[in-house]
Amino acid sequence: MKRSNQPIPSYLNDFLDWLEIQKGLSSKTQENYARFLKKFLDWLKENKMEELKPHELSSDHIWDYRVFLSRQSVSHLGRPLKKSTQNYYLIALRSLLNFFADKDILSLPAEKIELARDKGDKQIRFLDLEQLERLFSAPDISKIQGLRDRAILEIFFSTGMRISELTSLNREQIKIKPNITDLELSIIGKGGRMRTVYISERALSWLKKYLDLREDKEKALFVNHQIKKGVPKRLTNRSIEKSMKKYVIMAGLPLNTTPHVLRHSFSTDLLAQGVDIRILQEFLGHKNIAATQIYAHVTNKKLREIHRKFHGGRKQKLL
Repeated sequence: MKRSNQPIPSYLNDFLDWLEIQKGLSSKTQENYARFLKKFLDWLKENKMEELKPHELSSDHIWDYRVFLSRQSVSHLGRPLKKSTQNYYLIALRSLLNFFADKDILSLPAEKIELARDKGDKQIRFLDLEQLERLFSAPDISKIQGLRDRAILEIFFSTGMRISELTSLNREQIKIKPNITDLELSIIGKGGRMRTVYISERALSWLKKYLDLREDKEKALFVNHQIKKGVPKRLTNRSIEKSMKKYVIMAGLPLNTTPHVLRHSFSTDLLAQGVDIRILQEFLGHKNIAATQIYAHVTNKKLREIHRKFHGGRKQKLL
């Protein structure tokens, strides 16, 4: 570990080790942090501050860096960086400051870095139950590919899984017993964190219909049945996205409906039924409750509807 009087750039490797060991982040996530943090290190170098020590970093430096980010542009598009993209760079820098704090290296508190606010941020996209039924009915279930895709769509909505979590599932994880009504399944999610998901009776019935037709020995739960040579191969994220796009068009749904929209639909449906947002955090596998707060608009809307319907002050004059 570097001493606290070393320049900020010299801590990069120690920081990445900390992300792996202390935070348990995957190598891919570490690469992303390194890439986003490099922007800040390059900015220090360009401004002849590569020798800046952690305790010398000030709020003024942070402000100047934020101004720099806001004036950056996407070279091939010729437009400014989105606020959300700017925030990726700021979050990486926040994590570096958290690393300093964890290692008792005097520096600016991470809370001093405020994220950029984007008034143009889009609302969470999700489907209502009628739209979901149209989507679920789109696959041709007379073919094994159609049964597979129906099962995939049903499981997405039943579990709220990410697409990478679904494609990594293996058949041995699915233990379908006689008279079983639903299934509890442990999966490894983002950041290597384990959580439990629940496959409903309805989703499980479609999965069973699909698996009953499988004659191959491939261990993957969902495979590509159009392979001309050799055994079927595990479905990729891209394959599922491509198939879903076809069904979205067939169902007449918004073209920006993706597998992640089904995760949003799962979340908003639970909140609309009164599930506490911290319980939803567990369902989704979010490490931080802030990531789950993006769905709060559903709760707010539900509360407003209840207030309008039941609050006495709206029905009669006060005495």
